[in-house]
Amino acid sequence: MVTMKQVILTGDRPTGKLHIGHYVGSLQNRVELQNSGKYDMYIMVADMQALTDNAKNPAKIRENILEVALDYLAIGLDPAKSTLFIQSQIPALSELTMYYMNLVSLARVLRNPTVKTEISQKNWSLETMADQFIDANASFISKISKLDFKKREGVPAGFAMYPISQAADITAFGANLVPVGEDQLPMIEQAREIVRTFNTTYGETLVEPEASIPSNAEAKRLPGIDGNAKMSKSLNNGIYLSDPADVLRQKVMSMYTDPRHIHVDMPGKIAGNTVFTYLDVFAPDDPKVAEMKEHYQRGGLGDVVVKKYLVEVLENILAPIRERREELAKDPAAVYEILKQGSEKANVVANETLQKVRGAIGVNYFN
Repeated sequence: MVTMKQVILTGDRPTGKLHIGHYVGSLQNRVELQNSGKYDMYIMVADMQALTDNAKNPAKIRENILEVALDYLAIGLDPAKSTLFIQSQIPALSELTMYYMNLVSLARVLRNPTVKTEISQKNWSLETMADQFIDANASFISKISKLDFKKREGVPAGFAMYPISQAADITAFGANLVPVGEDQLPMIEQAREIVRTFNTTYGETLVEPEASIPSNAEAKRLPGIDGNAKMSKSLNNGIYLSDPADVLRQKVMSMYTDPRHIHVDMPGKIAGNTVFTYLDVFAPDDPKVAEMKEHYQRGGLGDVVVKKYLVEVLENILAPIRERREELAKDPAAVYEILKQGSEKANVVANETLQKVRGAIGVNYFN
């Protein structure tokens, strides 16, 4: 009996190079899933999603498509085993998004906890919509005045709607599983709601996805080198997969530790000490780390010694990735060709789903 492989969709926004937080949080897991041979993997460079809050700086997105692709290939994602593609090169995704938008209320989208959080992080007010949208749609707004729109500077409509776009991405490829962190669970739940509403309204057509959370996802959530709870491209507090050895060393030596550990002979704290947090992730079973922890807590071990060891640990992991990346970067045309071929393959699959959706709704007038 032939067993159908489960389908996985995952990806990243091309807003910058990928860092070691991405590596331990998702990239390692993708390589393991890919190499297991159990899944059809679709890995998306989500440029359309990135444009929802970078529309006035498209060059940033264009430039980083290559950077993200280089990171993917350098860490071991294999185009012979996984389909690597660019979101904007799949026209069916936009049409699917439009159909799905008609099945979701605006209020429901803005209640999405992930959207709320991301809006607040960007210093946008959740209650606002763009003035232009309201002015241009006064009659429409009056019909749904219960939502109490306020005229202020606001969230781009595309950004607010990206949970619906994500549902289109997921369903276009019939994804059964979507690897996410816990903070992204509301996005998957919204996609599931859209699928259920579509199937109830038009008949069983779409595959309902499940979230897949790596068992050690929380343990591998890295803080920034500044001690901030989140490593982030926008906060510039990360160590990148492409960082040269001297930059890596500089960043580690500047890392946040125990601010009260002023002198070497003083006892130091392990909890909240970013250097030891990284060692727990990247060298979890290293007896030397256990010895260092004990020594640090009783006093007599300086931060510099611990940081130098972390540099050694990270360099052992990142040096091979960096070398592969540098080699791949010598031929960017070959990398773009991989993305082109992957996008062509993804187009075929997404178009098949689109035809099913058109047929279910009844808008395939000339077929």
